[in-house]
Amino acid sequence: MRGVKGIAAAAAAGLLLAELGPMPALADTIEAALVRAYQNNPQLNAQRAFVRSTDENVPQALSGYRPRVALTASAGYQYIDTDIAAGGHGTTVPRAAGLTVNQSLFNAQTPNRVRAAESQVSSAREGLRILDQGVLLSAATIYMDYLRDAAIVEVQRSNTRVLEQTLKQTRDRFNVGEVTRTDVAQSEAQLAAGKTQQLTAESNLNTTRSNFRRIIGNEPENLAPGSPVDRFLPATLAAAVELSLIENPNVTAAMFGVDVNFLQVKVNEGALFPSVNLQASVNQSYEQTLQISRSFNAGAAVQLSVPIYQAGADYSLIRQSKETLAQQRLVLEQTRDQARANVVTAWGQLVAGKAQVSSAQAQVTASEIALNGVREEAKAGQRTTLDVLNAQQALVNARNALVIAQHDRVVASYSVLNSIGRLSPQVLNLRTATYDPSVHYHQIRDSWIGVRTPDGR
Repeated sequence: MRGVKGIAAAAAAGLLLAELGPMPALADTIEAALVRAYQNNPQLNAQRAFVRSTDENVPQALSGYRPRVALTASAGYQYIDTDIAAGGHGTTVPRAAGLTVNQSLFNAQTPNRVRAAESQVSSAREGLRILDQGVLLSAATIYMDYLRDAAIVEVQRSNTRVLEQTLKQTRDRFNVGEVTRTDVAQSEAQLAAGKTQQLTAESNLNTTRSNFRRIIGNEPENLAPGSPVDRFLPATLAAAVELSLIENPNVTAAMFGVDVNFLQVKVNEGALFPSVNLQASVNQSYEQTLQISRSFNAGAAVQLSVPIYQAGADYSLIRQSKETLAQQRLVLEQTRDQARANVVTAWGQLVAGKAQVSSAQAQVTASEIALNGVREEAKAGQRTTLDVLNAQQALVNARNALVIAQHDRVVASYSVLNSIGRLSPQVLNLRTATYDPSVHYHQIRDSWIGVRTPDGR
């Protein structure tokens, strides 16, 4: 039985946590799972599409600099009957075609609209970073969840086997009069409780397996132990907090939100400034009257428009946008405070996790020694069957605690990396092509015509 216990303890202690080094052949690693989640997560792909749609705000804003061209044409039938000199009556088929070009020469709103659109693009990219980190953290967490729950199942199955053996031995001793019926009942009760714990652990594992498939995209099979990512973390809590206020995508997204709202104030204020436009047109017409069979005209004019009073709507928009800007600045402060708190919390969990792993390992070792001692004392009549069962349960609890501590320790390291804004494929050195949102942006930024997207749709 000592061999069985040793195998179970090794499985519980070694399944979750691994030092950096070569992994077993054909084993699925946490890095490979993160790559699959990064490439295939539908929520992440939807957010990438949203960023691409936000990119189109820039060429829409740039259209304020570009000419507007309209072609008109008309054809019809008319009957004319006049009494004036040189008049007469008859029918004509009037036809006309014209081309009009409007070009803005000065508009105070367009430059700020362009800058606001560019800030919206930057904000959307930070939103994508937020989701990138969330998906990677969820993938790392569910990977470790499955390892934890699988290890707990193995611990509970091993416990059930040990309790079955204990019950058999107790019944044999009862048959020869060494123990009482009470000892047998205690063993039976402990075995029933052990089977219940095993069924609960197996149910939890099935739920985790389903979530693994949902987040990572495949069934878990032959998972290698996970490793913490402490090597990518700052050395101190103060450095981590400072880094989070600079690189956390929630903070940077809020900063771009301030920029967008500030520029929106400028856009609304631009409605109070004059605008200058150039309009040019050419027109060719036929049979507009009985006397004129053909005419052609062309012209150009510069138009100055100075707003005087627009019923107060422009002033209200300016005031409203200023209040929105003030609100966004307060949101930025809240986001910074939340980022700081998240780093402190995650860092504390990491520090506690390291200590809990060491403590749980010591607890398992001590519980194994205690169980062996109680069994030897029970053989000499110095301990009861209940003492043996309690020692066995204490060992199971210690092994479960070690498994959970190892899980929490790895997840906490990923949480710290997420809270400072560095949970990314580049930092983790994942073997995958990273999505670059700037590629699509540069493909469409200066597009003047065309309805096809860069990928051909």
